[in-house]
Amino acid sequence: MSDIMPDGISLVGLDELGVADEIAETGSSLEENAQIKASYVFKKFKMPVFADDSGLLVHSLNGEPGVYSARYAGPEKDDNKNMDLLLEKLRNLSDRSAEFQTVISFIDEAGNNHSFTGRIEGDIMNEKRGANGFGYDPIFQPKGYDKTFAELSTEVKNRISHRAKAVQKLLEYLHQSNE
Repeated sequence: MSDIMPDGISLVGLDELGVADEIAETGSSLEENAQIKASYVFKKFKMPVFADDSGLLVHSLNGEPGVYSARYAGPEKDDNKNMDLLLEKLRNLSDRSAEFQTVISFIDEAGNNHSFTGRIEGDIMNEKRGANGFGYDPIFQPKGYDKTFAELSTEVKNRISHRAKAVQKLLEYLHQSNE
C-alpha cells in the first residue's frame, strides 16, 4: 500500500513492529475483516493503525468470491486456481459485471474505528491477460479501459484502483482531522 501513499507519508508495517502472527480473517464481510486486523494491532500497540481487506464481487454470482476472494478455490490461496474456478462458474453466464472493493479500518489514538470503502466497476474477461499485479488482476477489466488490471501500468492502476480510492478517503479524513 505504500506505493499509493503520497510523498511524506511513511508506513510502519507489521514486520517492522515485530508482528509475525497471521491475523485470522474470520469476519463475514470485508469491513469486519479489516476491523479484526486493525483491532488486533491497536490492542497490541495502543497506537493509531489501519488495516484493509479487499475482494472481488461478481454480480451474477451473488457477490462471490467476496470475502473469500483469496481462498476461493481453497486455503492455499492460489491465484490461478481462484481465477480458474471463477471462470468456470461464469462459463455459461452472460452477465460478467463485477467490482473490486477495498475497506480500510482506521483506529485513531482514542480507539475509535473509522471505515473507508473504495470500489471500481468492471467486467470479468473470458481468459487471463497480462502479467502485472496479482489475484484476479489478469481477468478483471475496469470500466472505460480496454486492458485488464494485469495489463495496466502500476501508475495507472494505483490511480484508479479500489485500494487507491479507499486510501484517498482515509487521507482526506486524516487531513480534515488535523485542521
